[in-house]
Amino acid sequence: MRKILVLLSVGMIALMGCKGDIKKVTIAGSTTVLPIAQATAEAFMQRNDNADVSVRGGGSSVGIASVIEGTVDIGDASRLAKGKEIQKAKAEGVDLVKHIVAFDGIAVIVDKSNEIGQISMEDLRDIYSGKIINWKELGGMDKEIVVINRDASSGTFETFEKKVMHKQKFVASSLKLGSNNAVVSSVKTTPGAIGYIGYGYINHGVNVLRVAGKVITKAGIKSGDYPISRSLQMYTNGQPKGMTKKYLDFVKSSAGQKIVSDQGFVAVN
Repeated sequence: MRKILVLLSVGMIALMGCKGDIKKVTIAGSTTVLPIAQATAEAFMQRNDNADVSVRGGGSSVGIASVIEGTVDIGDASRLAKGKEIQKAKAEGVDLVKHIVAFDGIAVIVDKSNEIGQISMEDLRDIYSGKIINWKELGGMDKEIVVINRDASSGTFETFEKKVMHKQKFVASSLKLGSNNAVVSSVKTTPGAIGYIGYGYINHGVNVLRVAGKVITKAGIKSGDYPISRSLQMYTNGQPKGMTKKYLDFVKSSAGQKIVSDQGFVAVN
């Protein structure tokens, strides 16, 4: 009986030791980067039994703010950190380090009934500022334009604002949605709608417009030839260490970058 109890105790200690060896990595931020983070986290945990990687969205602003506040190890962002965010980080003793994990383009989409095949940057800006309100003004159907936008915490919103709007204000009536998937769903089911999404979220339920004569392609995104292109990044406080470094090394590896491509984004290497 004593031997059995001793063996059980050793077994329990061993189990407790294994449980204590689990290393956690917490990630939050951009909904555009979210599928990359989720897919790479799952593959990474399959390769590392002692890794526990948790991923949630919230938007690029949330991701960067969470790193500054120290509530996550990695903050996903589909835009670069702003000057005020960098200043706040420095004031808090935080060194925001950028890790580019993919490239992406912002696709402009309309519902399937819309026969408009392309749009200029100026006309796109005029739609989103409210100057153009009907598709017939662009040679299309006599249908009021339903402007689908993203919420202000979104990196996709901020990239679109910077590259398309050129300090023009968005029309007040635009419908602000919280994710790429929500934009796709809304455009798909709303005649006359227009929206914008990350390249990896394109599906066959919508029409994708040529922008300034350019078709959105992986090659065009990587070269910057497509006019609404950007990098996708993960931010850390200083150079990553331990399991966080190991995870980011995996994301940047050939295996991790294949996952990036499989998710519909453009690999860095």
